Amino acid sequence: MTIDRLNSIDPIRDPQKAAQSGRTPRPARGDSVAISSDAAEKAELYTAVEIAKAAPDLRTDRIAELKAKIDDPAYLNDAVISLTADRILDQLLG
Repeated sequence: MTIDRLNSIDPIRDPQKAAQSGRTPRPARGDSVAISSDAAEKAELYTAVEIAKAAPDLRTDRIAELKAKIDDPAYLNDAVISLTADRILDQLLG
């Protein structure tokens, strides 16, 4: 009984190298990136938030105004002190 080979294999050549003998395509010369409009809007928003975070929280004009009021002896009375205490409690409890 004779059995013929189904796939002829040449013992001298490596079958895997024969399959890879075709040329590989060359990669493109440069990379490119496309940014969507949503990503651009989010980047602008992020930049705006970072600028706002970096801005000082102090409003020197308002601070000067309040210092002047506190220095005035007529300003500090029972009504102002009571209102201030109520607002502080509201902030702490609310």
